[in-house]
Amino acid sequence: MTAPVLVLVGPPGSGKTTVGRELAARLGVGFRDTDADIETLAGKPISEIFIDEGEPHFRELERAAVRDAATSHPGVLALGGGAVLAEATRAVLAGLPVVFLEVALADAVKRVGLDAPRPLLAVNPRASWRELMEARRPLYLEVATAVVATEGRSPEQVADAVLEALELQPK
Repeated sequence: MTAPVLVLVGPPGSGKTTVGRELAARLGVGFRDTDADIETLAGKPISEIFIDEGEPHFRELERAAVRDAATSHPGVLALGGGAVLAEATRAVLAGLPVVFLEVALADAVKRVGLDAPRPLLAVNPRASWRELMEARRPLYLEVATAVVATEGRSPEQVADAVLEALELQPK
């Protein structure tokens, strides 16, 4: 089994992909995003998976993608915002260096606009985002080795904070 150098979790707009790419470059390792893995496997965007097959099918694909990546990817790994909902996924993350990128609603709105094709935010995005966070925040905290606030920080500053929190040295 090969484990990731670090795993990023957090809600939509927290910067998992952007910060993950920055961290991978600094650490000299590869970057992998399980949402991208799912889209590649399914041959279509996540929003279409939700429409065509439904959320339960998507969550099944997500659990498999996370299990595969968490046991085979030696770089930086970013998980989809809802991946932590699955108990099996939380179990896979146990013992791994996991960073919860905490983001305020205002920053999330600026970053993703909350009008992007995100199926769970399609109706009343701000209220939906708040509800998602109420349900998911305890789970993000459960799996997190460290919590890094992203509010008012650039991706580079967030990457600095992640490296410091995990005591990792860039190459």
